[in-house]
Amino acid sequence: MSRHYTSAQAAKRLGVPTTTLSTYITAGKIPKPKSLTSGEMTIYLWTDQDIERVRKLLPKITNGRKTRYKKKKKPQARAPVPNKKKK
Repeated sequence: MSRHYTSAQAAKRLGVPTTTLSTYITAGKIPKPKSLTSGEMTIYLWTDQDIERVRKLLPKITNGRKTRYKKKKKPQARAPVPNKKKK
């Protein structure tokens, strides 16, 4: 019999916040594990295989933040030139 984990436990094992895991499920970036619905609440039951499958997918998921304009990189500050002493 395989052990089942909650989403919080699965997120901890994956090293991501629980909210990120739920966001990825909602966005369809990762497959949904087996779930139980009680009223309006859905509880996902994660197995070791589900967690490992998501672990392999995580590096391929891009960050969902998009900005209209990309920030320009500032040039590195140059080292100050010492002033010549007047005689």
